[in-house]
Amino acid sequence: QMQLVESGGGLVQAGGSLRLSCVASGGSIENYHMKWIRQAPGKEREFVAAHSASGGYYYPGIKEDRFVISRDIAENTVYLQMNSLKPEDTAVYYCAAYAGPIRSIRDPESVAYWGQGTQVTVSS
Repeated sequence: QMQLVESGGGLVQAGGSLRLSCVASGGSIENYHMKWIRQAPGKEREFVAAHSASGGYYYPGIKEDRFVISRDIAENTVYLQMNSLKPEDTAVYYCAAYAGPIRSIRDPESVAYWGQGTQVTVSS
């Protein structure tokens, strides 16, 4: 059973930056596709970014360079650097692990393990 613990969320003004961290235990991030998924109030879950087990990067079809995913294998940690934040980025951000086919890596519902989420609020 893999446990994922996110941190780094908070309140930031529009145009600011945040770096989210996801520390994994009970399993190695090398063996999973690691994802960041967000959910805003009243909206469906939305895929943000993924780092495949083999080292590839995946972003939504229309990728904005504002968000960058990375990982530190030694620390068993995945990061999401978020820059030029906008009020519409306000959401709970979840770290997730997925071990299925790569074709579903962008599916926000294809998840084996979830973190508890961290709130990101961007004020205008």
